Amino acid sequence: MVGESMNQLYTVWGEDLKQDHVLQEYPRPQMKRDSYLNLNGYWDYAISESEVVDSYDGEILVPFSPESVLSGVQRVVTPNDYLFYYKEVVLPNDFMKDHILLHFGAVDQICELWINDQYVGKHIGGFTPFHFDITDYVIGSQFAVKLRVKDVTDTSYHQTGKQRIDRGGIWYTPQSGIWQTVWIESVPSNYIQALKLTSLFDEKKVKIELQKAGTGLVKAEVYFGNELEGTTESEGDEIIISVQHLYPWTPETPNLYQIKLIYHEDIIESYIGMRHIERKKDEHGIFRFYLNHQPYFQSGVLDQGYYPDGLLTPPSDEAMIYDIEKMKEMGFNMLRKHIKIEPLRWYYHCDRLGMLVWQDMINGSERKDIIFHGLLANLGVHLKDHRYKLFGRKNETGRNQFLTELEEMLVHLQSVTSIVTWVPFNEAWGQFDAVKVEKMVRNFDHTRLIDHASGWSDQYVGDYYSRHTYFTKLRFRRKHGGKRISALTEFGGYSLPIKGHRFHDESIFGYKKYDTEMKLEEAYTDLYQQQVVPQIKNGLSVLIYTQLSDVEDEMNGLLTYDRKINKMSTEKVKEINELLYSTFHKQF
Repeated sequence: MVGESMNQLYTVWGEDLKQDHVLQEYPRPQMKRDSYLNLNGYWDYAISESEVVDSYDGEILVPFSPESVLSGVQRVVTPNDYLFYYKEVVLPNDFMKDHILLHFGAVDQICELWINDQYVGKHIGGFTPFHFDITDYVIGSQFAVKLRVKDVTDTSYHQTGKQRIDRGGIWYTPQSGIWQTVWIESVPSNYIQALKLTSLFDEKKVKIELQKAGTGLVKAEVYFGNELEGTTESEGDEIIISVQHLYPWTPETPNLYQIKLIYHEDIIESYIGMRHIERKKDEHGIFRFYLNHQPYFQSGVLDQGYYPDGLLTPPSDEAMIYDIEKMKEMGFNMLRKHIKIEPLRWYYHCDRLGMLVWQDMINGSERKDIIFHGLLANLGVHLKDHRYKLFGRKNETGRNQFLTELEEMLVHLQSVTSIVTWVPFNEAWGQFDAVKVEKMVRNFDHTRLIDHASGWSDQYVGDYYSRHTYFTKLRFRRKHGGKRISALTEFGGYSLPIKGHRFHDESIFGYKKYDTEMKLEEAYTDLYQQQVVPQIKNGLSVLIYTQLSDVEDEMNGLLTYDRKINKMSTEKVKEINELLYSTFHKQF
């Protein structure tokens, strides 16, 4: 992937990477067992146009994709290729219980699994997790794992996110194969297969919904710190526990309750934050976002979650923590996770550190020329999205696959405390039937809000009047706030290239370009003070600035792509955010 004018940047975590200790943390914090075998590390790999290989090309460092420098490969998997993985696994002594479950955090895009040369199964979708019960394929304590992966990137209807074979501008280097943690757990015959946690804030209760193998009592205990807040036992699939004391979760007070579940020999550790989310009119008749029954202003940034050395894969747990903590230091209280599903540990850190999350669904589209939707949106024209050809969604199989993966994402992230808004579609990229999709999401989860079609192609449903504004002056009218929450869900995007921290020496993408840090800071300050602040009295309640960090050609981050330089003073950005919050609170 490295051309003559492209520079290989490294984060400090990539520079210090220990190949024998890659992303070893437990990958599923809300459903943690003591049975855990991490399979990250070196695997054999091959890239071939043949469906079968007899030998391998070398070693790849999992879970980094072959296109990334940290994988040790740096080769592109084309739509004509198959990507193969092979690893021999030895189980520790006393590891085996009754079942062995093999988990994949994410494999892009189509993955088939063999254990000891026996075909196990297939998964389609490059961003959602999956697992297989491989018990019947394992004899003894040693076995071989083989994967065959096909990735057509953006040549078909599959969900691709910001990846493009022809990268550039707002589109990034494609990546393939395993890109999140691979791991094994062993469980007894009676075990908890899945759980959903819901905060019943007003009732001071926690609802736990279970899927179980077998029957019998489940004992549930809820703690805050070392204090037992509530306990109960049930044979049913739904458990409701009252807590003695209500410690609300907010970005300012990210209180978390610890949960322990005991089901026969299966013991699970989990957690939840108690919070309540709603769209409600204030005393002036304007819809606002309410957190725990209080109007709450969201000031956030667009977060792509890309790294120069790991691409979609964070090089370490600390890399994820750094981005969240740095944005909190700057005074932001929300991140919009843009067209990406992160490893679960990223959401865990948002939960424990206190950061609201807007979660985008991954886009897919059969056409590239959708910019006219944006032009029309700026003119106030929003086409109906049942016109599938205009939105790049002619293929019915592709539409159904999107819905399948959307449901997988909702199930996967349903218990995350910090997620407050779902974003099914962004800027008409593969959008279709958004009214029906919004209803589907609402029926699945009525506890969060929905930005049904962020920025463009509004179908006039959902909780937000959502606009992306880069080239025109900001203008929100009170009448919009009388119907939905007024939200500026993308804006800014001011660029400043920093020498020595640029991915590309020639291509610089940004909506306005500056050549010094002082000029950038002055323009950023002017944008907020002169344009944003006056809109708050008209109902503006949500801001999402573009963006957290540079990504490849995009030089419009608050941080450089390698996360080594802040382009503006942390104190100055925090000061502006505090001005926003104080202006908002003066409305009440």
